Amino acid sequence: MVFSGTTFLFLFLPLLLLLYFCRKSIGWRNAILLIFSLLFYAWGEPIWVFGMIVVTMLNWLLALAIKKTRAPLYRKLLLALAVIVSLSLLFWFKYSSFLFNTFAALFGSAYRAEAKHLPIGISFYTFQVLTYTVDVYRKKAKPQKNPLHALLYISCFPQLIAGPIVQYADVAGELLDRQTRPTDFLRGMQRFALGLAKKILLANLCGEMLETTTLAGAGAAVSFFGAWMSALLYSMQLYFDFSAYSDMAIGLGRVFGFHYKENFDHPYISGSITEFWRRWHMSLSGFFRDYVYIPLGGNRKGTGRTILNLAIVWTLTGLWHGASWNFALWGLFYFVLLVLERFVLKSALDRIPAWLRHVCTLLLVATGWVIFYYTDFSAMLTHLLAMIGVSNVGGVHRAPLWDANLVTVLKRYTVLPLIMMFFCLPVKDRLSRFFTGTPRRELIGEILGAVTLTALFVFSLIFLLGQTYNPFIYFRF
Repeated sequence: MVFSGTTFLFLFLPLLLLLYFCRKSIGWRNAILLIFSLLFYAWGEPIWVFGMIVVTMLNWLLALAIKKTRAPLYRKLLLALAVIVSLSLLFWFKYSSFLFNTFAALFGSAYRAEAKHLPIGISFYTFQVLTYTVDVYRKKAKPQKNPLHALLYISCFPQLIAGPIVQYADVAGELLDRQTRPTDFLRGMQRFALGLAKKILLANLCGEMLETTTLAGAGAAVSFFGAWMSALLYSMQLYFDFSAYSDMAIGLGRVFGFHYKENFDHPYISGSITEFWRRWHMSLSGFFRDYVYIPLGGNRKGTGRTILNLAIVWTLTGLWHGASWNFALWGLFYFVLLVLERFVLKSALDRIPAWLRHVCTLLLVATGWVIFYYTDFSAMLTHLLAMIGVSNVGGVHRAPLWDANLVTVLKRYTVLPLIMMFFCLPVKDRLSRFFTGTPRRELIGEILGAVTLTALFVFSLIFLLGQTYNPFIYFRF
């Protein structure tokens, strides 16, 4: 079940809202939200919902033991056991076949293990389980006495499948004491409607355009402009798709009284790679910063140790997205860029005009998404070479400037790619600032905003009922 599906919009969500708000008791509301959250996950994973429950319950028990234990050594051993328990399921499903096949290839064996079915959202809920136990260990938050409250934190459906990754300390208080004021409900539904429109009207359209480009052809016969067009379209599809899900998750969280942190902050306006990663998938960056980079020493132990810590973080970041060498290469790509930016080219970059830094950042990010896309290294190389005007199809020679797929996209969609790029900018923020300052302006802004979001919601439903292309592409990570 996905947020942009008819089952969710016309059955699951209305029934949940009706039952949730029919009583004010927090116990009733938690029970209803927990039942529907487990149903939401079981809809796609009827078996492995029990895996999530088992891992959560084991961490709940270990967190209680950590709380009661005073001996530092035993506390560390219990924490280590919790980490092993949390990561073992993720490792088995996501990485065991990958590592087996890697070692098999190294030793010349032709046998290959088939990739296991990956339970939906396992990477996200595993990280949240870890934040629960680690936050208890660090005494940032108290453990839940009721195991159902711990299970609600992990399984709460708005952020369960694709984030944002919610750290336990940030919502521990709201599990037992929260309320939904009318303004919270309104703002939450508005945020949900905005995310739905972004998903249906922008991300899905980007996906349809992308299916016509050279990415769909696995890198064969790629032209220079075709290679860049498909890279930019994939960059926008990833952003609109994932940020739309985050918008809907944050909006639904607010409807039910939770205040999740932002996950995206217009990353494509960044003027550096460092700034890009402060704006893109902020909950993942925050997790690795708080639970890996800083515990390793961060930047407090000299330049060499800082670079080593960055290498560890970016290797893990790459592999977190998938058990494939292209993701490891993608992590290495950003590690190198960040090291160059912070330690080698910093003074030179400061002298470059802001607009040029912005353009260079976008080009590097788009290049990174090509690495991210291809699990076939031959197709990846073909595409990357085409982006610098070289073709390796039938021998090394100059790549053509355009191809038939690119012409088809331009004829069919004309200026739509440019419109998509415009919506990557902070348009809503600029409009919001324009309608502030006086009560009259704010009232006009509220009315126009309500009318616009209502129209977008209606158009989204119309397009949804007529579309066959409606995946959430980030689920596979």
